[in-house]
Amino acid sequence: MSHGGRMYTVTPGDGLRRSEPRPDAGRGALTRAASRRDDSVDLQAWERAYVRRIMVTDGVVALAVSAAGYLVRFGPGSTPPGNAASVWMAVLLPAVWVLAMLVSRSYERRFLWVGAEEFRRVFSAAVLLLAAVATVSYAFKLEVARGFVVVALPLATVLTLLTRYLHRSWVHRQRQYGRFQRTMLMVGHRSGVEALHGQIERDAYHGYRVIGCCLPSDQRDRPTPVFDGIPVLGSLDEVAEVVRGYDVDTVAVLPSRELDGPALRQLGWDLEQTRAELLLAPAVTEIVGTRVNIRPVCGLPLLHMERPELRGVRRLTKETLDRVAAAVGLLVLLPALVAIATAVRMTSRGPVLFRQERVGRDGRLFPMLKFRSMVEGAERMVPTEHDDGNGVLFKLREDPRVTPVGRWLRRFSLDELPQLINVLRGDMSLVGPRPPLPSEVERYGLDMRRRFLVKPGLTGLWQVSGRSDLSWDDSVRIDVRYVENWSLAFDFMIMWKTLGAVFRGPGAY
Repeated sequence: MSHGGRMYTVTPGDGLRRSEPRPDAGRGALTRAASRRDDSVDLQAWERAYVRRIMVTDGVVALAVSAAGYLVRFGPGSTPPGNAASVWMAVLLPAVWVLAMLVSRSYERRFLWVGAEEFRRVFSAAVLLLAAVATVSYAFKLEVARGFVVVALPLATVLTLLTRYLHRSWVHRQRQYGRFQRTMLMVGHRSGVEALHGQIERDAYHGYRVIGCCLPSDQRDRPTPVFDGIPVLGSLDEVAEVVRGYDVDTVAVLPSRELDGPALRQLGWDLEQTRAELLLAPAVTEIVGTRVNIRPVCGLPLLHMERPELRGVRRLTKETLDRVAAAVGLLVLLPALVAIATAVRMTSRGPVLFRQERVGRDGRLFPMLKFRSMVEGAERMVPTEHDDGNGVLFKLREDPRVTPVGRWLRRFSLDELPQLINVLRGDMSLVGPRPPLPSEVERYGLDMRRRFLVKPGLTGLWQVSGRSDLSWDDSVRIDVRYVENWSLAFDFMIMWKTLGAVFRGPGAY
């Protein structure tokens, strides 16, 4: 596939590879497509091996906790060795545990590798198994030792969740290096394809490798151009042909006027003859599934979008949890806060705390607190070096104004800890959009002002998504996404991911 005098080919190993021009460079992108079929077979074999591996791991975990529960309840030298019901329970638990995971469909590939659904199904299977043991033992008057059940089943649940998480983390690390990926063909208009491609590149751990796209005929410059770094393999009418030629694993269809209901239905029928799965991206891609439900209206399945949860009992609960957690955090971290304050004061001139005016909920101004990480008067010392920020915020990876202690504080976000006082005072929340400067707000569009419906946060999606490495458009999208999809569960997920983001330190400068 030629573009700009160079040749691009799709290879099984690493996606697009640049090679020297060949005489037949302008011919047959589709005829060179089938080169990755062996790679597809290997991927399917790996997925099957992964499922077998976690099944074996679940069984080993159940066997270990069965032995541990039995020894805890009856002891290694008990005579007689427990009652018959407990002995049978200990013997059968590994098989029953794996069967429960099968029944809950926790081994289905669509629930593995990403998302919380796998963990939810493991937990549900454990709860149902506990209920089944209680019901059967009561109905048949089996004397299963309660001590054994209390130890074995909760321990099996915790260890199974832990091993599943470790397996998943290993896969994510491998995918960062281009292994165990599913090929994807994107279908739609240029703007949608470009946005989805950027998202896939940011979230490489999801395991998708984009090998090409299909655009409307009027958006194709040449028969085989390259758009946004990926080849255009065909038009919207040639999707099924491209899928068969390239043996594509996944087809992602973006909203477009050309692909209406009948066209999508026909595409689904055409793809039934292949092994590719069809993903449809709705127009409300920034809205999470909990707010979008399919409801029948006049015999049609229509998407119903619920209002965001910004008021009422949930909001009161969030604010109560924020203040209680901030108070506890200040008490627990008091020795560390004193140590940091001492280090800041002893190593550079100026106050310990830096106060900066920020914009909070409903557009109200408040003084945000941070440990001072720059030299005194840094706001009046504008460096002349290039800007590493996003075009709106000025950032330097190697800012000469940052003190040695301040650089260490920023690396682990310890300079943000005094904002617990802002949370306790009610100016901020533990989780929320990034607190903006008044100068930033002056440049906001209408959509960005949605962030003022909630309090800014000590952490948030911006913290776990790259911080200063984010572009301005990405910052806008992430903040609006949080406001639109706020929930307590979403907050807990962000706080959990914040721990990893702080230790890895992406964008911390």
